[in-house]
Amino acid sequence: MRVVVLGAGKIGRTIAVMLHDSGDYRVTLVDREPTHLEGVPQGIAVRVGDPGQTEDCARLLGGAQAVLNALPFHAAVGVATVAASLGVHYFDLTEDVAATHAIRRLAEGARCVLMPQCGLAPGFIGVVGNDLAQRFLRGGGELLDLKMRVGALPRYPSNALKYNLTWSTEGLINEYCNPCEAIVDGRRVEVPALEGLESFALDGIEYEAFNTSGGLGTLPETLAGRARGVDYKSIRYPGHCAVMKLLLNDLRLRERRDWMREIFESAIPATQQDVVIVFASATGYAASGGKGGRGPLTQASFSARIGGADTVAGHVNAIQLTTAAGICTALDLVANGELPQAGFVAQEAMPLDVFLANRFGRHYTRHPLQEATV
Repeated sequence: MRVVVLGAGKIGRTIAVMLHDSGDYRVTLVDREPTHLEGVPQGIAVRVGDPGQTEDCARLLGGAQAVLNALPFHAAVGVATVAASLGVHYFDLTEDVAATHAIRRLAEGARCVLMPQCGLAPGFIGVVGNDLAQRFLRGGGELLDLKMRVGALPRYPSNALKYNLTWSTEGLINEYCNPCEAIVDGRRVEVPALEGLESFALDGIEYEAFNTSGGLGTLPETLAGRARGVDYKSIRYPGHCAVMKLLLNDLRLRERRDWMREIFESAIPATQQDVVIVFASATGYAASGGKGGRGPLTQASFSARIGGADTVAGHVNAIQLTTAAGICTALDLVANGELPQAGFVAQEAMPLDVFLANRFGRHYTRHPLQEATV
């Protein structure tokens, strides 16, 4: 299958290499900056172009069977529109809720797959959340609450934010500023970002978590009317939320997102020593054949602590590995006919066991820090 990867940043390059190394995909990596395409491994074709321009995007996608969009979130709708018009399967990593809704509308009557939000969160966490939810809903049980928590963190924090840049700065700021979808008391609602602060510990390490936008993907729609509460929060080290509130609210940098990005990218170092933490839990009553039709109140959980990996091409950090694995798995399942072949496809269409058994999805269980536990 011929595929085009848009964006030659760290995650775009990881996607391209992962697909190329599988031996089953002819990969072209695209970026508008020629310097970003230097040093690409042999066997991956490169093209210079601006996918943000409709005509250029159509030229770049010509002859491709699928496009994997690793560009900033604001490019999602434009590229998806071109892909739909050409009948090219479309996958992206966007956390932007409005973009996902727009892509869903584009998918009506489309002759190709349109599958946004294929990374870590949104993406893999939606696969996990749906699996936990279905354990209670299957057979007529009752799901009460579903809580999903994800963090991409430095292993050795050294600044007041206790954070290092490990992925898109624009995407990070977008998550901190936009309203967050949730289900509260059985109703779909919007809750403010940076609120809902909670503290917890995993493996003896203290963390905090708070509302951020986009991580739930399409689960609020899927579980509307079927759960009492569903929410998503980002995991950080204690104290991060308070500093972000100072910057975004007290100093009003949410009104100057370009400034915020410049400050972050000039003052906060990136790191290759990171860890991805995934934790989700669901409580409810599983279906039962006994009196009352349901079993006792129970909880089901999933947790994983994922590190980076050393490869022939060099070290791939945890957020690159998990994000690339998510979108590559989605593509692989479509290419193998294990998912619908046209229209909008949500992350929860992928069963968790199928995802983790996939050659790319297995990266979520092959890591040096701790094996995933279900």
